[in-house]
Amino acid sequence: MIERVVATAGHVDHGKSALVRALTGLDTDRWAEEKRRGLTIDLGFAWSRLPSGREVSFVDVPGHERFLGNMLAGLGPAPIVCFVVAADEGWQAQSDDHRDAVAALGIDTGLLVITRADLAEDGPEGVEAVVARARAELASTGLAHAPLVITSARTGQGIEELRTVLDGVLERAPEPSPDAPLRLWVDRSFTITGAGTVVTGTLANGTLREGDRLHLIGAEGAAAGEGTPVTVRGLQSRERPAEALGPVCRAAINLRGIDAGTIARGDALVTPGAFEPVAVVDVRRCTGALLEDVPREAVVHAGSAAVPARVRGLGPEHARITLERALPLRVGDRVLLRGSGEHAVLGGARILDVDPPELTRRGDGGRRARTLATISPVGDVVHETARRGAIREDRLRRMGVHVPDPLPAAVRRLRDWLVDVDAIGRWASTLRDALTVESTRDPLSPGISRGAALDLLGLPDGGLLEPVLESARLVQRDGRIADPDAAPGLGAVEPRVATLESRLRSEPFRAPEADDLAALDLGARELAAAEAQGRLLRLPDGVVLLPSAPALAMRELARLDQPFTLSAARQALGTTRRVAVPLLEHLDDRGWTRRVDGSRREVVR
Repeated sequence: MIERVVATAGHVDHGKSALVRALTGLDTDRWAEEKRRGLTIDLGFAWSRLPSGREVSFVDVPGHERFLGNMLAGLGPAPIVCFVVAADEGWQAQSDDHRDAVAALGIDTGLLVITRADLAEDGPEGVEAVVARARAELASTGLAHAPLVITSARTGQGIEELRTVLDGVLERAPEPSPDAPLRLWVDRSFTITGAGTVVTGTLANGTLREGDRLHLIGAEGAAAGEGTPVTVRGLQSRERPAEALGPVCRAAINLRGIDAGTIARGDALVTPGAFEPVAVVDVRRCTGALLEDVPREAVVHAGSAAVPARVRGLGPEHARITLERALPLRVGDRVLLRGSGEHAVLGGARILDVDPPELTRRGDGGRRARTLATISPVGDVVHETARRGAIREDRLRRMGVHVPDPLPAAVRRLRDWLVDVDAIGRWASTLRDALTVESTRDPLSPGISRGAALDLLGLPDGGLLEPVLESARLVQRDGRIADPDAAPGLGAVEPRVATLESRLRSEPFRAPEADDLAALDLGARELAAAEAQGRLLRLPDGVVLLPSAPALAMRELARLDQPFTLSAARQALGTTRRVAVPLLEHLDDRGWTRRVDGSRREVVR
């Protein structure tokens, strides 16, 4: 049976810890200072079994305004909340803060518990008034219609009813995914003699197993890219060892490969390759202050992390947040904004983009705000691919962008890449234009090199060039991009090549000397261009003939007595040794002739 985790919320001294103690029999105040003052300072943990047999763990949070950060660390990763209001005091200042936190984090599963009913001054009527006020205050949150239980931890009133109601709430709660990538926000880290480093947190999704290799993303390892590799040495939940833990549960994880002193609240254990630490995000307001009115300096709460940040409003509903350190955030995540140096919750926001474009030009902020207004909170695969032209599918998934199946018509899958269809057309047009400029500048050019084409288009992967060539109706030959339909020509070189062709047609084996080629102003580049168009054949040692020369030579050599010598071949062809040697070697390479011994060859029949 799936375990659940419930966090408490409510004003200081409204009986949250006493309520948890009545439900579980466990004292959640761990520190001597908490016991001395009768005040919860840090997170407390307890667990119990409900009437259905379901296991439930509680994260008891402090209610005092000075410990709002600690409260948010416990509430942030928890999917269900037990909102507590005392019957003898009613709704109070920190009730506002906790309500705003619940709303900002988007928590919509839980229950409303009225505590200390036995102390209500006006009896049942006083309790009803407290309930009415609490309902009104929670009306704008996900707890607007949460089940209500009236209790007294001292007398036991409503405790059994609370167990039953809580069982029903947990039964109806959304099912977590045991197969989802793991992201566990750390709320405690310590060392146990003989075991080493231990961290605890709420496992909301995914599954933990002994031996798992994870990455720890935290302030200490901020320069380590995706985080510091660690290995799960052992697991516990509710002080019992386990080989595997699924969602949702409180997990204590014994780690190998890292010292507890380098881990802090707000760090996160994640599945390798499933999350990218990000420091700049664009968000949409969900609750609270308009984002254009939020102070430039704020504290962002995500999971159990609290990170100073700069906020740049992009209109009333959107903003860019630059975090002091990177966190493993995804599109769709909820974050809470709190004023720097203040206790009050400013509001909540939902992440729309974890890889936003830079805003450097005048008017970029307004244009970005208009774009953000069109983006879905689950991510927009069309927008993300169109913005970049192409992006790896696994990176989109790490960013938290939903990739639908089948893909939208505007997106095409090429192996591991998702490509914007319109981008392919733009790249094709750019490449054809560049090829036209190149051929105009240099008629002898064989085309644009593959590397130059990739640089020109800014393609992140060579495999993306193929659909561009297909769209542009271009071909790739010998590492060069060319137009197969372009009319062959040699421009100003054409008359000089034609003159050489005419001479060689008259005397096919009288290759021009270097001086002859210089007189025609035919250098290596011009000769290579003519050869590429099938006009000339270049052999070693500067020998230039017509492409028909090998076949003509074979006609003459076949008439000789076999085998024949170099001298006989030279005489039959009416040429010099300078031409005959490379020509015969060319025929050998083509398999038309072969050596019989050191001085003789024969025609291959």
